[in-house]
Amino acid sequence: MALLLAGSGACAYTQTTAPASRTAASPQATQPSTPASATDIAGTWQGTLRIPKTDQHPQIDLRLIFKISRTDARALKAVWYSIDQGGQPSPIATVSFQDGVLKFTVTVVPRSYEGRMSEDGNSIVGTWMEDKTPIALPLERANADTAWAIPEPPKKMPANANPTFDVATIKPGEPGRQGKLIGFRGRHFNAMNFNVNDLISFAYGLHTEQIVGAPAWFATDLYDIDGVPDIEGIPSQKQQNIMLQKLLADRFQLKFHHEQKELPVYVITVAKGGPKMTVDAGGPDDPIAFFFRGLGDLTVRNLTMADFATWFQGSVTDKPVVDHTGLTDRYDFTFKWTPDDSQFVQFRGSSPLPAPRDDAPPSLYTAAPEQLGLKFEATKAPDDVIVIDHVEKPSPN
Repeated sequence: MALLLAGSGACAYTQTTAPASRTAASPQATQPSTPASATDIAGTWQGTLRIPKTDQHPQIDLRLIFKISRTDARALKAVWYSIDQGGQPSPIATVSFQDGVLKFTVTVVPRSYEGRMSEDGNSIVGTWMEDKTPIALPLERANADTAWAIPEPPKKMPANANPTFDVATIKPGEPGRQGKLIGFRGRHFNAMNFNVNDLISFAYGLHTEQIVGAPAWFATDLYDIDGVPDIEGIPSQKQQNIMLQKLLADRFQLKFHHEQKELPVYVITVAKGGPKMTVDAGGPDDPIAFFFRGLGDLTVRNLTMADFATWFQGSVTDKPVVDHTGLTDRYDFTFKWTPDDSQFVQFRGSSPLPAPRDDAPPSLYTAAPEQLGLKFEATKAPDDVIVIDHVEKPSPN
């Protein structure tokens, strides 16, 4: 199944194909300038993770760097960087080195590693576990001469900026292509396999049931968008929404007005026993993530419950989702459930629901209290809707 990692400033909320493959350079054979120790794991380690080819993506080579150090109390700590996916630092939850064996785990996404150091202390032969999938990952000890460069963090757009797309191309989506994505890569904003319902939902934080009077092609015509902002820097979520709102008005001639209407909705509340999610240690400007490793296999990082409700309704549910939890923290969690026929309707053309299996997780309504400490309840509530007054298919590029 496809994978999306949303880095700093990314606002992707749907499943996507894996990041574009890049040819990864091999670590140089030069020996470290300082003697390596087979008993000390501290230092910089790097290796290429070769994700095997599947029916949905080619082989993907990702260069990974692991920086392992010791605290004042001599305990190990570590951070890792996927430099072909932006190079933003990601914490390692636990790390140990005993009898020549390195082990670590990452908790935001279910990943782990175990490898044995060579006798000369310069290399490690090991296995990266991507959830339950093992992938060979040999590591080499790096020094100033051999270490791969970690990309500079992207600069943010000024907070008071009111950006517009300086250049934007809109093309029909490729028939039969898998997945969806939306977000930034470098200076470019990309949306893939998005229909107009998706675009409006993203731009205005609405569910498709809150869009009234839309023509049938809103749900069927898929588009790819590539745009460059007229202001330097990575925009905030609000600034991305502003740019997309302007694009809809300019290229689709979208005009609408607001009304209030009672709608069927899902209300999220805290289940008995309280929330079971991990409070994120970062802040609102730190990297966020909302991505699917498969339909019903979600990873969330650094999102509020209000953010989660908006993104969840945009990708999963057949009704708007309203946050009544009262929770104000930002959370990290993984969430696995078995979707029913009412869920992921917007993905059906590109990704089928998973086949039934004996070890499948429970339904959304059972899994949410068990895994997250949350409840989803269907009810009716007044909600904002937009009524389409005028729209056209996109103007030529």
